[in-house]
Amino acid sequence: MKHTIGILGGMGPAATADMLDKFVRLRKADCDQQHIPLIVSSIPDIPDRTACLMADGPSPFRYLARYLRMLEQAGAECIVIPCNTAHYWFDDLRAVARAEMISILDAALGEIPDAVCRVGLLATDATLATGLYQHKARARGRELLYPQGAGQASVMQAIYALKAGDKPRAVELLFPQIHALINRGAQAIIMGCTEIPLIVAGEEARADCRFIDSTAALVRAAIGWYESRRLSDPADWLRHSTPRATTTRRYSAV
Repeated sequence: MKHTIGILGGMGPAATADMLDKFVRLRKADCDQQHIPLIVSSIPDIPDRTACLMADGPSPFRYLARYLRMLEQAGAECIVIPCNTAHYWFDDLRAVARAEMISILDAALGEIPDAVCRVGLLATDATLATGLYQHKARARGRELLYPQGAGQASVMQAIYALKAGDKPRAVELLFPQIHALINRGAQAIIMGCTEIPLIVAGEEARADCRFIDSTAALVRAAIGWYESRRLSDPADWLRHSTPRATTTRRYSAV
């Protein structure tokens, strides 16, 4: 299969499943054959990224590199990672990868409307501490607002509550922080942890703001990558755009 995309997931499994679902929902397809070819790694033994960066925990890099190679060996030509904090190692992974890679940070920031200058950011402690979004946002002329102190502690508790399967608790913890960012002037909010779209899903009416889903942004960027490769190959375009004719077989009763 040409132009296969590999999902380097497992951080956490629910966020990986959410990405897979978004590949199906966001792809305009009339039949199975027009969907995006995907290979998914959702092996959850990758060490906690925040624990590594904030508490000197074990590094996830060798796990990430191992599963990246596994995806490449299976045929992936492009790799996406549905974990914002794991993008701390994005450049190191890209340096050892044969496949192309797309950054979730660039994808999410690229979806901020031009008229929006002040953007809220909900992310892990490590994503904030390492400045993954801040550096890129500043280069684009955006001001980022994010929770501080007890507010950020509540965001982390919400993320881990969702990982543990307790969405009601996650919603209870997260939405006061969303309202606080809006009150501080945030015109849009980046959901900069791939668990956060799962917390917000179905609850959007609780807050009057535009949400930027980093997972969906990365999926749209990956679909764009696939389309650009497919359209450059006319034979491949014909094969994927035209459903195969089906043959009706008749079976006799025995």
